[in-house]
Amino acid sequence: MPYLNKTVSLPEPVDCRILTAALDLFVEHGFHNVSVHDVQKQANVSIGSIYNHFGGKEGIAKALYKHLLNEFQEMIDSVISETRSSRECCNRIIARLFEYTETRRNIMAFLLHTKHREFLSGEPPLCHSSPFAAMRKIVADGMAANEIRSGDPWVMTASIFGGAIRLIHLRLDGVIDQPLPGYYQQVIDNIWKGVA
Repeated sequence: MPYLNKTVSLPEPVDCRILTAALDLFVEHGFHNVSVHDVQKQANVSIGSIYNHFGGKEGIAKALYKHLLNEFQEMIDSVISETRSSRECCNRIIARLFEYTETRRNIMAFLLHTKHREFLSGEPPLCHSSPFAAMRKIVADGMAANEIRSGDPWVMTASIFGGAIRLIHLRLDGVIDQPLPGYYQQVIDNIWKGVA
């Protein structure tokens, strides 16, 4: 199972092997270019296992998306629980996103770089998911506490996290060659010059 913070238990259960294989294949080849048989071969499971657990390729994609959103939400919750200020929460979330881009590249690519609505019909845009709602709440709380300049929560959240997420996209696309943590301080300095 692809995790942001946890280690994979061994032996990995069948459903977890399927999700791990699907993540790698979807990121490498694109959802539309991967078949259930590709996932089956990569996961070394039977076709019946895939259909029993997920009902097909769309079910795999939906389960993977929901699982990774939960992982992302758990990361944000842990940052909130260990941090006092909204500003520090934002900084730590960006630091972790940069770290995960280097250490959990496929997870970050699937979460932030994939156009989910092309194959997950009925899913709301990523910006309406619970992790992104939590990020907007952190920003709104920061505005209420006068840590962050007042403004529209969407605009202020985009101002704080948008540049960092764009750098993640550039790193995933191979445009930026250097690891993202090396850009962290410059990004943070520029964010708080603009919104503090």
